[in-house]
Amino acid sequence: MSAIPLVDLKAQFRVIGPEVMAQVGGVLESMCLNLGPNVARFEEEFAAYCGVSHGVGVGSGTDALALALRALGVGPGDEVVTAPLTFMGTVEAIALCGARPVFADVDPETCTLDPESLAAAIGPRTVAIVPVHLYGLPADMERVMAVARRHGLAVVEDACQAHGAEYRGRRAGSLGHVAAFSFYCSKNLGAYGDGGMVVTDDAALARRVRLLRSHGETRRYRHVLLGTTSRLDELQAAVLRVKLRHLDGWNAARCALAAEYMRRLAGLPGLSLPAEPAWARHVYHLFVVRHPWRDDLRRYLARRGIATGIHYPLPAHLQPACAHLGYGPGDFPVAERLARQVLSLPLFPELTSEQLERVAGAVRDWHRRRQRRGQPLPGVAAGA
Repeated sequence: MSAIPLVDLKAQFRVIGPEVMAQVGGVLESMCLNLGPNVARFEEEFAAYCGVSHGVGVGSGTDALALALRALGVGPGDEVVTAPLTFMGTVEAIALCGARPVFADVDPETCTLDPESLAAAIGPRTVAIVPVHLYGLPADMERVMAVARRHGLAVVEDACQAHGAEYRGRRAGSLGHVAAFSFYCSKNLGAYGDGGMVVTDDAALARRVRLLRSHGETRRYRHVLLGTTSRLDELQAAVLRVKLRHLDGWNAARCALAAEYMRRLAGLPGLSLPAEPAWARHVYHLFVVRHPWRDDLRRYLARRGIATGIHYPLPAHLQPACAHLGYGPGDFPVAERLARQVLSLPLFPELTSEQLERVAGAVRDWHRRRQRRGQPLPGVAAGA
């Protein structure tokens, strides 16, 4: 029996390979490799897809966040509030500006930034908020923006996992003042390498990001500010233009597979399924369940050839790289509990019904085995 991967990029390439190779061949024929027509067109196409006016292609999602913050003027002495349950790039982007990351806890159901915890984390040095649209589900942006308005703060959406996700009918990327996307290869819209984009309706902000991504140049060897090198290249833009045409179909497939997982895993003791708030459209970059016996379940699935992931095993505030911030265990109990329980099951648009049933069947079988052995959940007495 063949193994089931967490993500299968080869299956996707078998479908779109001819389209991709034709576009890549065109770029190589032209040898226009940086900031050429594919980048310009993809910036327009993706910005329009998100429902905003401007897109600026950059080197990665982390760069997109950092450049968005720098374009807003965030720097040393400033504080930026974000969630601790996120990929480390969110925190690194804040630090790269010279600002101090400040954390607020997450909601126990959505795993995204908790607006009440956010409000309590705002201080006199706070200048911006970075809500993370985790796993493909937008944060509760109406409440986040209300906090931002009360305190006069900028909001930078970390939409790196939320291509095509919606909040109250609006797409991720159009909900804050500016947003950052990643095109890492495994994302719902992924390049064959790295890439990212800043999107915004603010023309002046977009112009500043364009300067920052390419050494602050207004023309060759004329530098008006200190920038960096972070350009989305033509090859990746050509690939992403092909993939963007398929994104809605792929997202629909992810949602259908997630609904099937929900149906087949409903009612299992101790297993929490992803939240689907009425105000959001989840696009399931990851299908993340939670269980107090997560590690045992993961080992059981691995023995049956089923790959899983943990996103993320250690919250950012407890990472060694953040020790200087002074946080410790217990500071953000919801994020810490979720980090001990989250488990990503295989999900990609080409996942077959047979593969999904094999995964779901293995999870159900694991529960039956534990019940037969009479093993209670952690903190629950046997027979309770």
